[in-house]
Amino acid sequence: MEYFANCNTATLRLYTTPLDKQKAEHLYRRLGFSASVDTINQAIGKNVSPLIDDLIAEAVNMAPQAAPTWADWTEANYPADDDARDQLQNDQRKQWHNGYINGLLTNNLRDRLSFFWSNHFVTEYRIYRCNSFLYYYTNCLQRNALGNFKTFVSEIGLTNAMLYYLDGVFNNGKNPNENYARELYELFTLGEGNNYTEEDIVETAKALSGYVERSDIGCSPVSFDATKHNSGSKTIFGQTANFDYDGVINNLFDQRTTEISWFICKKLYEFFVHPDSDDEENNGTAKEVIDELALTFRSNNFEIVPVLSQLFKSEHFFNDEAIGVIIKSPFDVYLNLINETNFTYDETIISNISNTSRLLGQEMFNPPGVEGWYRDRTWINTNFMIGRWLSSEMFLGLFWNNNSDEFLDFAIAVTPNPTAENNPDVVTKAILDKLLPKGIADDQLQNAYDVFRDESLTQYYAAPEGDGSWSLYNYADSSKQQVYFLLLHIIRQPEFQLK
Repeated sequence: MEYFANCNTATLRLYTTPLDKQKAEHLYRRLGFSASVDTINQAIGKNVSPLIDDLIAEAVNMAPQAAPTWADWTEANYPADDDARDQLQNDQRKQWHNGYINGLLTNNLRDRLSFFWSNHFVTEYRIYRCNSFLYYYTNCLQRNALGNFKTFVSEIGLTNAMLYYLDGVFNNGKNPNENYARELYELFTLGEGNNYTEEDIVETAKALSGYVERSDIGCSPVSFDATKHNSGSKTIFGQTANFDYDGVINNLFDQRTTEISWFICKKLYEFFVHPDSDDEENNGTAKEVIDELALTFRSNNFEIVPVLSQLFKSEHFFNDEAIGVIIKSPFDVYLNLINETNFTYDETIISNISNTSRLLGQEMFNPPGVEGWYRDRTWINTNFMIGRWLSSEMFLGLFWNNNSDEFLDFAIAVTPNPTAENNPDVVTKAILDKLLPKGIADDQLQNAYDVFRDESLTQYYAAPEGDGSWSLYNYADSSKQQVYFLLLHIIRQPEFQLK
């Protein structure tokens, strides 16, 4: 896999050129999990600013995933038998995961961001193993995904999932547990070692104490016990007061505004634009861009939308150096394939996506640690690459068995003027251009042409090879199989791993 240094020299100035096909596909690969031919065609020729406004408004106004019947279940609602209980909980969680993945496929920016924030405000289901906690944690991610970051930080810290995961439920004022206080600064708001001390962590842990009232049975909501809260004076970031939970959050955002804004904008930049924000040796402008985004963040009292709007409308975001430079996560691989081909999927395929992504290091709501899932180049190693190839082949086989006609439909949808097309190379190039952000390497293009062509049909291809009677329609049964073989070839190309 080629290393893509960040040489982007564009600024945050408004991108004013109407979208072409490549830029439209870049937009939807970053703001969602890609898009169908129809969606891209509708975006081509549009001006960026109103389109981004519409996509953001759609995300802001979107209701959270509907509450399941078991949203408020406690341990008492489950069967006493351990095996029956585990089976029911697993069934419920599978249902919730499948619904969430369906949202990733269709909800564009809102759930692209909720997915991003789940890898920022990390919890691990295997630690708390309570479906009601999982529901309210997901609900918090979706409601706040494009909201106010300070409010987000405040709310997420009091979700039962987070209280159990980072030991808030064990934070007694007389014996403080420092786990959440440390991660609040190190991972959630400031960045490791960024202008806080060990003493700040100790004092913060005292201020966060008291959320320890819980059932011995488990799976019951946590509540605050004032008798378990350290009500004494604490000094945090040089400020002395009788801090409680709200006081910690207010003090953090009052005293460390610059650090918070830079850390979060850097993370958003690396997720949406380029994984390398340290680009000085390549004469890039990432640092200046992040500085400007951070200023916007602070100026808008930590509202997330103004930052995203500024970034997504910018020349920097649409610069050629930003296209095709991020390695897909496992979910990107499979969900992009579905959206780009418009192949029909069902609950079986959704479950397979969840299970396969887990095997490749991206388990839904269960990252390997508090730092979150692997990122970008760490998705690529020998075992993971083989797994990506084989699993993508498996999904193509499932789509083929479900409805092979959709392979022909896909080829027709992406090919210009397909009714008159009699050159198989044009069809091949159109499919490559749809699935690969920057096409394929020149030395590999002929290989793709050869894969799509059927030797038995050579006599019908365009002159001088044939009589020109071949088209996608004339030889439909053969054509759809040719498309299938070409897709099997494409998923093994390095360019397919990029977005």
